[in-house]
Amino acid sequence: MDHTVEGTDGARDLASVARTIVDSNLYMTLATADAAGRPWASPVWYAAERYAEFYWVSSPEARHSRNIAVRPEVAVVIFDSWAPVGTGQAVYVSAVAEELAGADLDRGIGVFSRASVAGGAGEWEPEDVRAPAPHRLYRAYAFGHWVLDPDGGPDRRTPVAV
Repeated sequence: MDHTVEGTDGARDLASVARTIVDSNLYMTLATADAAGRPWASPVWYAAERYAEFYWVSSPEARHSRNIAVRPEVAVVIFDSWAPVGTGQAVYVSAVAEELAGADLDRGIGVFSRASVAGGAGEWEPEDVRAPAPHRLYRAYAFGHWVLDPDGGPDRRTPVAV
C-alpha cells in the first residue's frame, strides 16, 4: 500500500496519509498499562469514526481490558505490516479508552456493526456487548495523531490534524 499523497504544492499531505492508513487497515495495536505501569500491547480489529474514535470488542477479562479499567490512557499504532522494509508508514495515536455503556454504547455499536458487516463479519447489537454476554464494546477517543515525516529528523513523528 502506498501512503504517499501529494498535495497541491507537491509536498506530502501527512493528514491524508494518516486518513489513508486508518481507512485501509483492519487491525490496530493497542498499548495499555496496568496500575503499576507495566505495559501490554494487543492487536484488535477496529472500526473508526471521524478518525478520532476507535471502537473494538473484547472480553472484559482480557489483559488490555483490565488495564483500561484502572488506567484509561492508551496509545494506538496502525500500520501496514506488509510494506517493504524502509517504506512503512504508521499512524500513532494518544487516546483515552473506556468500556461503553448507555447512549455511548448504542451509538458505538452502530459504528462497529456497520464496519463489521462491511468486512463480512456480521451484525452486532447492543445485547451482544452487555452483561451477561462475554464481550464488551470499547472506545479509544484520540487527542493526538502523528505520522512519520520523511523530511523529519531522527524521531520523524510529526503531529497531524485529521
